[in-house]
Amino acid sequence: MAQCGMLRDYRFTNDAEDIRGSKLYGLNDEKLGKIDDVIFDHSTGDIRYVVVDTGGWLSTKKFVVPADRIRASAEHKDDFAVDLNKQQIESFPEYKESDLESDEQWADYEGRYRSKWEADPVMHRAETDRNITPTTYQMEGNLSSERAEGRTDIVGAGTNRTNTTGGSDELEDTGAFDTEGYAASTDTVYIDSNAIGIGPRWDTFQDRLRERRKEVIGTRPGDPYRKAS
Repeated sequence: MAQCGMLRDYRFTNDAEDIRGSKLYGLNDEKLGKIDDVIFDHSTGDIRYVVVDTGGWLSTKKFVVPADRIRASAEHKDDFAVDLNKQQIESFPEYKESDLESDEQWADYEGRYRSKWEADPVMHRAETDRNITPTTYQMEGNLSSERAEGRTDIVGAGTNRTNTTGGSDELEDTGAFDTEGYAASTDTVYIDSNAIGIGPRWDTFQDRLRERRKEVIGTRPGDPYRKAS
């Protein structure tokens, strides 16, 4: 049995909890398509990828995006966004739903896809690990980004604002960043991204999928959780 699968025709009782049909926007608020399905881990129900139907602008019609790269759209209610443009998507290896039928084929596709993702969408300055394409955590107004830039007009967890005799404000390091796994002496805070906390709609959908994964899997012939007719 394949380790990952799709929802396909399975429907939840409450359609409002289903993210399928939501729009996905890319860089510069460019509409990339609609979420057509999700690829999830059979053993946990965790969403691994969303499958996006482009509506025709892409020759292969559909492409996938890792769940940990998705975020809620700030401009469009109940929709989602990703740091990609159409040119980058066109460079991805062709997505074929049939690859999911074999763990070996899917692993091969994932390897080619992930290597292309790392090579194209997030570019780095030569001979450094610094991103040219900003991540969500590097956007203006983000605390971690501002700390990395040496901003001193912000206060966040792990710091207290104090006033010197000269009247200027200073930030006192309380050591909280060290205890939370951040090195206070470094100029960049690295945060692992995941698919948790993307937004209420996503989180509800993910919870329902985890709850009903056996039921979803059991709707297909040959699956171990299939109910006897």
